[in-house]
Amino acid sequence: MLVVGIAGGSGSGKTTVVKRIMERLPENDVAILPQDAYYYDNSQLDLAARQEVNFDHPDSLEFPLIINHIDKLRSGKNIERPVYTYITCTRSDETINMQPRKVIILEGILIFTHAALRDIIDIKVFVDADADDRLGRIISRDIQERGRSVNKVLDRYEKTVKPMHLQFIEPSKRYADIIVPQGGNNLVAIDILSATILKKLEAR
Repeated sequence: MLVVGIAGGSGSGKTTVVKRIMERLPENDVAILPQDAYYYDNSQLDLAARQEVNFDHPDSLEFPLIINHIDKLRSGKNIERPVYTYITCTRSDETINMQPRKVIILEGILIFTHAALRDIIDIKVFVDADADDRLGRIISRDIQERGRSVNKVLDRYEKTVKPMHLQFIEPSKRYADIIVPQGGNNLVAIDILSATILKKLEAR
């Protein structure tokens, strides 16, 4: 099994890169493991407190469970992947059964900030984008998918997203094997990355 880690700042275009890579690989050979599924459950807090959780800090993620699940998939076992919702900031009681695949794409903003997780990722990719472009995508996404107002998004960006990006995410770029500027619009980089994945699969 080949584990491909795709990191980058919030709104950098990671999801588009993942989608374009999957279009270039055999459909039944690839599965996605989103970092966002592994945020700690915050159901013990009231809704107002949950909405103030700093999702851009490494402490918000259950990294040992991510590593455990990757290890199980590598050993040929199925996993029950958590389901997390940003609307309530809690994990669902339901899980998603996930089977081993030849390629697992682990995607998320903080996946390169954890040393033990980095060590089990075979190909590390960092999707880079200008801060203005990322902010535009964050505003659009958080309004449409997470039910936040423009003012709430901007306030959160200034208080947590921007400083956490500078403290944790941007420095993690140095661990990347491949950097993809311009996100999903960089078709040349995506073609090269896809070819690299296919070549490594053939060699195994």
